[in-house]
Amino acid sequence: MRVLLDEAVPTQLLEPLQHLTKGRHDIAHVVNTNLKGQKDVPLLRMAVELGFDAIVTNDIAQLADPAETKAIAKSKLHHIRYSQRQLGLRGLALALGALVAELPTILDELSSITSQRLVRVHGLDPKKRRFDIIDPSSDPPAYWPRRRSRP
Repeated sequence: MRVLLDEAVPTQLLEPLQHLTKGRHDIAHVVNTNLKGQKDVPLLRMAVELGFDAIVTNDIAQLADPAETKAIAKSKLHHIRYSQRQLGLRGLALALGALVAELPTILDELSSITSQRLVRVHGLDPKKRRFDIIDPSSDPPAYWPRRRSRP
């Protein structure tokens, strides 16, 4: 599957996404193509002409614009969007983390589907911890070496 990242997607995501989907999907960013600077409606048409199957965007305004929504439908491209729900760099990290984690699975699933799909990637929730921090001196895990008491 050929996937185009639009200008709203940070270029820094291209390399990790290419690495994670290597051998299965071809991912390009508009800045590395002749599509840079194109408005959304012509961009969609040109992406189809260049053989792309899907577009990834962070442009949430696209679906609020009837002309752009019509162009998305007409393109038949899978439309994959994500949004940054939290402000600042932490919000950006949560949004991009979700996209990097989920896009390979999304693309694998879409590659076997012949009709257009609209995909919304939900951001990571900053209120839910996704890690544990353990103090082995007060609460050692089972694998942690135990101190031997001196006789």
